[in-house]
Amino acid sequence: MSTKVVVVGAAGWMGRRIVSLAVESGEFEVVGAVEKQGHTDIGKDAGVVAGVGVIDVKLSDVFPDAGDVAIDFSLPTAVRATVDYCVEHKVALVSGTTGLGEEQRAKIEAGSKEIAVIYGTNMSVGMNVLFSIVGKVASMLGDQYDIEIVEQHHRFKKDAPSGSALTLGENICKVTGRDFPGAITHGRRGKDALRQKGTIGMHAVRAGDITGAHSVIFGTLGETVTIGHTANSRDTFVRGALRAAKWLAGKKPGLYSMADVLGIE
Repeated sequence: MSTKVVVVGAAGWMGRRIVSLAVESGEFEVVGAVEKQGHTDIGKDAGVVAGVGVIDVKLSDVFPDAGDVAIDFSLPTAVRATVDYCVEHKVALVSGTTGLGEEQRAKIEAGSKEIAVIYGTNMSVGMNVLFSIVGKVASMLGDQYDIEIVEQHHRFKKDAPSGSALTLGENICKVTGRDFPGAITHGRRGKDALRQKGTIGMHAVRAGDITGAHSVIFGTLGETVTIGHTANSRDTFVRGALRAAKWLAGKKPGLYSMADVLGIE
């Protein structure tokens, strides 16, 4: 039985790929394709915009009446409307929008009391494995190892550091007893920028069309351990989101994670 999916931000790059891969998989029925008011593609067939042919679902600035799961990779400003729609119509929500503020995060958390929600800063399966192990690695190596996080993305990415880099830092802090975000040092400059013990350096690179690369460097006197993840295509995020949507459909209200989807303890 196919999962009925509503795609929010359906004319954006991620939205178009979600529509495309959902249709190609044969496991989903796209029942809604939502965009902001005034978007130039409003009224066009979402399948045509996504490059997979006619699917008889037009891009609209109005949410459909029903669906099993909404997938939202749009903008932080769209979070409130998306959550309100999902709560009103009892539609589960997979949100991969990054750059959320406290208000948007609180909105998602409140919505999870009434519907099933997955919020993730990165929907890649491999990246979520890295999220899971990075704190354990930090704990095993101990406090004699300095920690630096380097994230690389394309020149068009608006938020910095990336949500994934912040999640890596937060997970390390949780396991090692550091304060988050107090332990994070964002870049360094000046003549007196000596590393402070216990801090985690975080650095954002923006260049060309880099899809996404994250490295966590653990260094001590005599050796360096580096673990990381590189996304070769944005489709990896889309496939992860679709996997999450399939898993989430029909679940009880609650705030779930990709770790739940993947069965990671």
